[in-house]
Amino acid sequence: MPADRTHPDACPGAVDVHHAADGGLARVRVPGGTLSAAQVDVLREAAIELGDGVLELTSRANVQIRGLAPGAEHELGARLTEVGLLPSRTHERMRNIVAAPLEDNQALVDAIDAALCAVPELASLPGRFLVTVGGAVSGLSGDIGLVGDALLLAGRDSGLRLTDPVDAVVTAARLFGEIRGDAWRLSEVDGGVRKITAALGVPGDERIEPGVTPVAPGAHGPVVVAGVPFGRWDARLLAGVPVRLTPWRSVVLPSGSDTSGLFTSPDSPWHGVSACTGRPGCAKSLADVRADATRWIEARTTPGRAHWSGCARRCGRPAGDVVEFVATGDGYEEIR
Repeated sequence: MPADRTHPDACPGAVDVHHAADGGLARVRVPGGTLSAAQVDVLREAAIELGDGVLELTSRANVQIRGLAPGAEHELGARLTEVGLLPSRTHERMRNIVAAPLEDNQALVDAIDAALCAVPELASLPGRFLVTVGGAVSGLSGDIGLVGDALLLAGRDSGLRLTDPVDAVVTAARLFGEIRGDAWRLSEVDGGVRKITAALGVPGDERIEPGVTPVAPGAHGPVVVAGVPFGRWDARLLAGVPVRLTPWRSVVLPSGSDTSGLFTSPDSPWHGVSACTGRPGCAKSLADVRADATRWIEARTTPGRAHWSGCARRCGRPAGDVVEFVATGDGYEEIR
């Protein structure tokens, strides 16, 4: 485990905002990624009226609002509470549940979320704590994961098979809280997986190979998946439309939705390209990475996954194989 864990992790919340170079940054957790039309509109209006007019999509299928004035987070919190996006002020930073976006799993996600929030001591779990639900997201290094009746721990099949997945997730989360010390992730706890597995039952064979299966833009039966360039959703778009966010900075929409400003083809030059905030929003960035990446996208001739970072921290890097362009202050280092 890294030695410097004397301070809590700095993951922002919806009301405990991060103070960035461009103002307050609020991160709204959306367990499972599903937003009703009313919730979408509250987020859109908050971004326009309180922030910079953009909703940022994260690699955990959450939403960020940037450019908040000092104190605006209190008004934001009130608006979120009104539509059920802030059900617990104490637990909101640990409500990280990523789900396979084309599977029928939101009811299970909601049950897990409610059960986790009902345990007072789990409020102290780190903001980096992650639960995954479904095979398509099982390789996202969740602390706890579910694939069918299989329980994954620290991103690996534990060998345990469940009859009550909600109870198993809560029990595993509580045990992690008891043994984690200063660790932020289960993978950092020596013997942590073994201790939790032993407490939950007798494991069998490990049969699940975790993986990541991104959903490609385009039509998928009764829905369409639309990519959001750099994950920056213009808050003027998609008024009154229910969406499901994906961890690949795209949105699942009802077929026939207006996708202006988005892309719906896997052949789009924007597909597979991501970037951190960069200048001017991040004081640590050495470059305006989005502007540089846009010029690169406009000139590219072959598709492929790429991530642009404004400094060596490489924030926002997606899981899996990806070419990285990391700003050095004198151009970019290409990492393959």
